[in-house]
Amino acid sequence: MEDIQIKEKGTRQYDCSRGCEVERTPIGELKVQYNPRCCKLSSYNWMEGISQNRYSDLFEVRFKNTRKIFFRNTSGQIIKKGDLVVVEAQNGHDLGIVTLEGPVVLEQLARHRIDPDTYEFRRIYRKAKILDIERWQEAIAREHKTMIRARQLAARLGLDMKIGDVEFQGDGTKAIFYYIADERVDFRQLIKDFAEEFHIRVEMKQIGARQEAGLIGGIGVCGRALCCSKYMSDFQSITTQAARCQDLSLNPQKLAGQCSKLKCCINYEASTYVDAQRQLPELRGPIELEDGPAWLMKTDILKGIMYFSYEQGSLSNLYPLPASRVREILADNRNGIKPASLQENGAGVRQSDFISAVGDDSITRFDEQKKRRNNGRRRNGNNARKNNNGKRRNGKERGNEGQK
Repeated sequence: MEDIQIKEKGTRQYDCSRGCEVERTPIGELKVQYNPRCCKLSSYNWMEGISQNRYSDLFEVRFKNTRKIFFRNTSGQIIKKGDLVVVEAQNGHDLGIVTLEGPVVLEQLARHRIDPDTYEFRRIYRKAKILDIERWQEAIAREHKTMIRARQLAARLGLDMKIGDVEFQGDGTKAIFYYIADERVDFRQLIKDFAEEFHIRVEMKQIGARQEAGLIGGIGVCGRALCCSKYMSDFQSITTQAARCQDLSLNPQKLAGQCSKLKCCINYEASTYVDAQRQLPELRGPIELEDGPAWLMKTDILKGIMYFSYEQGSLSNLYPLPASRVREILADNRNGIKPASLQENGAGVRQSDFISAVGDDSITRFDEQKKRRNNGRRRNGNNARKNNNGKRRNGKERGNEGQK
């Protein structure tokens, strides 16, 4: 958000990047309350209410967007979920919101492969005071302007990089600049310019396109929050082979996500389709029948049904056959036997309920239809003008005859 700091009294604003509501009361007091409705990389505490004493001092603290770190409470204060806490940073101190407590923290540590007995956790100093929150909000209010100015400085130096986000530390003395670059970038001079321009300590952190989409967040074509923003922290390589094995359209506009990369969800069911394809027989040509060869046109991989046609390249008359029957026909063909026609077996011509997306038109087809409609309207308009002109001419001729 461009400006999270609330200056007007009696107003409330939601900071989606940090998952909190910021309000300035009528008496001028600043209140910040945790609201997890847009909490990125959120974890459901399914062990809520279960107590454990050994690691009860470990908490998960959220900062901006998807940055979350585990801390140990050494303050002696009772801290619970939703509290704003001042924590230890590499230089100075930072301010974050406690988002996870209890035994479920151990599950998250195991997920990130962190051993709580040997890992050196940073400390939680105390609960945030009013002065800490005021300074925190002042630092947040500088983030958007700093990002715009930082992009201008990088462009002036001619660096091939994109600064995607800026996150200020809670005390306002340090900022993390998240950037994207395809190649290695020498930003030593850029760091000097940043330090001179903003008078802060600078940390440059390189991220990928998928990580940037997770930082920004959004809604995918499925109608749900982006996976990279909701729960994914480890990104695997995705290839078009995963789309081919699922008979997905190879249209880049449909396969690409909001990060302009292949969608992460393509990998979700790829292994299931690969296992299902192993149960299907391999066809290197048509199957031989009494009334001629039949070609495989498409396959419902999960149902194990293969659709054949007597006309190569035609999808009009399709005959569905289960994979087991196709395997029997192939065995007969190897023995020189041609089974009976698909029509004689009572299969009948059936239109399958399975529709392959391979070969779909691109999304620009809607623009072409729009142009055709406009052309049709112009033609209708020209025809109407011609008819009107003809009527006027006939009326003039009749009037001239009456005068004669």
